[in-house]
Amino acid sequence: MFLSFIGIACVTSCSESDEESTEFDDWQSKNENYFSGIYTKASSAISAGDNKWKIFRVYSKVGHITASQTDDIVVEVLNEGSGTDSPIFTDSVRVHYEGRLIPTESYPDGYVFDKSWTGSYNLQTMIPAKFAVSGVVDGFCTALMKMHVGDRWRVYIPYQLGYGTTASSSIPAYSTLVFDMTLHSFTHPGTPFPPFQ
Repeated sequence: MFLSFIGIACVTSCSESDEESTEFDDWQSKNENYFSGIYTKASSAISAGDNKWKIFRVYSKVGHITASQTDDIVVEVLNEGSGTDSPIFTDSVRVHYEGRLIPTESYPDGYVFDKSWTGSYNLQTMIPAKFAVSGVVDGFCTALMKMHVGDRWRVYIPYQLGYGTTASSSIPAYSTLVFDMTLHSFTHPGTPFPPFQ
């Protein structure tokens, strides 16, 4: 079951113009090919010793003998934080994030369907979103449970670990999700976050 983000406001939906309808034709195939290409790029980089790329098995299938490429998320490390611990499934987090779809003709950088900041990425002015690790889609949840405080990652989530075969607000069915995410802080159940400064 795919979970929706808790406490994250949705942005305006994509318009239903004929031009965009054509752009999103064969969307499943485009997304499968895109994720496969990113997976291959990451695998090659990892084999060559590049530690800026990582591949993680979805938390619910760790240890399974049979698995496919779409049981994994791909991570490009943009910045390494100084934290040493990672959130667990029952924790709550503060995260800066921006979610995009794959690049298209109208959106060469990918359509931004949600983000926690306005304007440019600036840690001095941004206020992180706060939500439960367990309250987000499996791919996002898996990334959070691998991150340390201060990490900034670009995370590629296949549609099977995102919203699957069902559309969600401005996210079409079969969409690979691409997140720019920074883990600000996390807390365990029963422990409130300190006031944000």
